[in-house]
Amino acid sequence: MHSYDVVVLGAGAAGLMCAAMAGQAGRRVLVVDHAAKLAEKIRISGGGRCNFTNRDAGPANFVSENPHYCRSALARYTPQDFIALLARHRIAWHEKHRGQLFCDDSSERIVEMLLAECAAGGVTRRQPCAVHAVRRDEATGFELDTAHGPVRAASVVVATGGLSIPKIGATDFGYRLARQFGHRIVEPRPALVPLAFRAADWAPYAALAGVSLEAGVACRDGAFVEDLLFTHRGLSGPAILQISLYWRPGDALRIDLLPGRDAEAELLDAKRGSRRRLDNALAALLPARLAQAWLRDEAALAQRTLPDVPDRELRRIAATLQRWALMPEGSEGWRKAEVTAGGVDTRELSSQTMESRRCPGLYFIGEVVDVTGWLGGYNFQWAWASAAACARALTAG
Repeated sequence: MHSYDVVVLGAGAAGLMCAAMAGQAGRRVLVVDHAAKLAEKIRISGGGRCNFTNRDAGPANFVSENPHYCRSALARYTPQDFIALLARHRIAWHEKHRGQLFCDDSSERIVEMLLAECAAGGVTRRQPCAVHAVRRDEATGFELDTAHGPVRAASVVVATGGLSIPKIGATDFGYRLARQFGHRIVEPRPALVPLAFRAADWAPYAALAGVSLEAGVACRDGAFVEDLLFTHRGLSGPAILQISLYWRPGDALRIDLLPGRDAEAELLDAKRGSRRRLDNALAALLPARLAQAWLRDEAALAQRTLPDVPDRELRRIAATLQRWALMPEGSEGWRKAEVTAGGVDTRELSSQTMESRRCPGLYFIGEVVDVTGWLGGYNFQWAWASAAACARALTAG
């Protein structure tokens, strides 16, 4: 039986980062992953350029049942720390919208960097390699039955990710393992995902597929002003992906199609200085197809010139534009979700080390944990930060 100081389950962003740091600190590390392709989520991120972090990442950008849990790890491994790692590997990057950082070249550079860091630490990797069982031995730590034979380890790090994007190998293995050792799981749900509506409710808007505009979208404690995209089945775009972190079945979305503006004042001002028809005036505020759909049931009113439209009607229309309430039927599910919300309950993990409070020597990092970031590089920063916290604990002393 082969023995290691640390076995890391999962060869994604968090798993490779943790393995590399522990290996370089002198620990004997084995990484095991059932998937045939290495770090596929990194490869496909950011359209193949990997949105590897967000310059402004902080606790306020994350959702969890235990919202303060992520503070320690994020404070001790920052976006600047990861940028310094990129610099050592001479990986060029650029900043896009709102602090989002991308590789100038392919996301493959991030994978190559992590593999180089693992090689520098003498990390062993087995992939594809299924894990059939994990047992706790009070004397020696853990014993694992794998497709490549039995393995013994003093510590086990679970970095198996969540359920999002099943086509690249996502499974519930990490949750099952957590439950085996007595951990509570916050019910996983698709996140950073488009939202869908009942066909009958969406019929008036289905023909708008492809129309996009900046909008304010709010639900529960979340509120974002980002681009919104109409689809055949519902709504997508950054505004919707963001709000999906907060949305639950039965919640209505509150949408402002003219964020930062006063639709009522603009329509009333236009009435005083123009003889345009109402539909044309609305098309000056919104994409033309959306303006047309908005007045679909008011053809007679739409064709009246603004001076002939009563103020009360203009106020009513303005209110519908800036206080549009919609009730999604559900999300587009795991297939379209970028990440998984929910996961291993952080109240049963140390915020300093990521170690289980129920099973010494067992650690949970990355997406498998109930910490989920906004769209825009935040989830990769959580992967790096939680991996670093875990690796430091594994190598302390």
